[in-house]
Amino acid sequence: MKLKDRKNIPQEYKWRLEDIFPDNEAWEECFFALSERMGRIASYKGKLADEDALFECLTLSTSLSHDLGKLYQYARMRRDEDSRVSLYQGMTDRADNVAVKLSSLSAFIMPELAAMSTEKLRELAGKKRFADYSVTLSEIVRNKAIILSDKEETLLREAGIFADNADEVFTMFDNADVKFAPVTDDKGREVEMSHGNYALLLQNPSQEVRRAAFGSMFEAYRDHINTLAANYAGNVKKDWFFAKIRGFRSSMERSMFAENVPPTCYGKLLEAVGKGTKAMHRYIALRRRMLGVKELNMYDLHVPLVDEAKLSMPYEKAVETVRSALKVMGKEYSDILASAFTDGWIDVFENRGKKSGAYSWGCYGVHPFVLLNYTGTSHDVFTIAHELGHAMHSYFSNAAQPEEKAGYEIFVAEIASTVNEVLLLKHLLKTATGKTRTYLLSYYLDMFRTTLFRQTMFAEFEAEAHAMAEKGEPLTADALSAAYYALNKKYYGRAVKHNDLIRYEWARIPHFYSSFYVYKYATGLTAAVTIADNILERGAEYFEKYKSFLSAGGSMPPLDILRLAEVDLETDAPYERAMKEFASTLDALESDFESGGEKRK
Repeated sequence: MKLKDRKNIPQEYKWRLEDIFPDNEAWEECFFALSERMGRIASYKGKLADEDALFECLTLSTSLSHDLGKLYQYARMRRDEDSRVSLYQGMTDRADNVAVKLSSLSAFIMPELAAMSTEKLRELAGKKRFADYSVTLSEIVRNKAIILSDKEETLLREAGIFADNADEVFTMFDNADVKFAPVTDDKGREVEMSHGNYALLLQNPSQEVRRAAFGSMFEAYRDHINTLAANYAGNVKKDWFFAKIRGFRSSMERSMFAENVPPTCYGKLLEAVGKGTKAMHRYIALRRRMLGVKELNMYDLHVPLVDEAKLSMPYEKAVETVRSALKVMGKEYSDILASAFTDGWIDVFENRGKKSGAYSWGCYGVHPFVLLNYTGTSHDVFTIAHELGHAMHSYFSNAAQPEEKAGYEIFVAEIASTVNEVLLLKHLLKTATGKTRTYLLSYYLDMFRTTLFRQTMFAEFEAEAHAMAEKGEPLTADALSAAYYALNKKYYGRAVKHNDLIRYEWARIPHFYSSFYVYKYATGLTAAVTIADNILERGAEYFEKYKSFLSAGGSMPPLDILRLAEVDLETDAPYERAMKEFASTLDALESDFESGGEKRK
């Protein structure tokens, strides 16, 4: 199908960025006003010990950041409509430049606040006048325990220029330098191997094509494994250096301190998911039977269990389906959701030059926006629910919190979106039969496999690698690959052939250079399962608790925010519930297959 130009997309399928600025002229006026105003922030340097000056400075800083957010988001989203338009490329660059300048002008604020006594900061945080800034001030108090002398902090800032080197080296290798052998597809055509093509080739119906793609990918990393190991070891040692220098007992402790999540949460995840691997092994064995292969390889785990899903639908039907699935949230949520589809929140269809993928974004004081590239696939339907989960989370947070407290941590960011996906899936399962039911059950199981089990396996690998470094053990290619291979066997079991090349998979995971990040995907799904089940079981009474979670923004630590929705990730309960959900879904798919399901052909 030939792509349309932007001008040929009907208006009802476009977002309404005029809600941020009515036109480009208004953007320019705001840009020049901000450029002139932001110099005022420097006049408060050295004066923040005075409460009046501090309040004025913080108020001005919030106002400047608000305007900057509007400028950048409008320009960037206009650019995303059609990246070929140089006007919006230029406006985005100008907003970027102003952001850098404002950051430089405001750099004195946090050091001056950190220099205040703990008692003074707590006093300020408790005053009604500074209520909007209570979290900011409290976080400074929390961080004072790890702040070093001025000389040491200066040295660390200077050393920080090298902190991302390993990540940058990996990025250049992974995106520019690594070369893969071409693969011949099931139609005899030579396919250039790339990261994007790899994912598609692993879904090819031909096992030989999948094997060739797997070999092409991992042989490339194997051939450079010593270099990649040395680079990753440098990243791990860097983490340990910065942790030790600030008095942390481990790199994990330092990382989780930054997001105000106790390390016990990490340990609880590894323990709980480790207990659930037997069910995962059952699922792998069932996949082998359903695919009708004598031997299941690591490269067979991504091929769909059904040839085609009968969930494709036009956009209007998808909207109706999503709205119907989310009615369980009650009238308030449903009414706001309805406005998202009618009041210019969503940019629906692909056009020439439009940014690919999907996201939810926006700025305080304006409703959220959602970018889609809807084609009618089942995946696209779930994407609508997912992105609107983000949008509704932002809507409720912005409505309930002042701007300084509205933004929520990454730790909780994927929960609302996943809740919506789970609710949609369970809604569809009510009436699904045949291949559609098989698709939905396998979709849910694969969500657990890739998000809960696989990301936890990644998290355990990270924990082991950092523990090795902290004990002074060498992080050689052999040691890292052996550790990863052992974990692969633990999580996937004996029903799959652990192809030797899989031991090198750790070397191609970009997230490992953002240490202790991936576990949040697993905890997010765990929390979402409990929340979705509670919504379905308890209705309006529970939704009010979930609304408290949605409305909390960043007003308290992430685990406390989750407790508003009766989810405590420091206990066994949510993990046990997630494992029970996985097991019951597996039982349903297994029962369907054994009662007459056909093997994939």
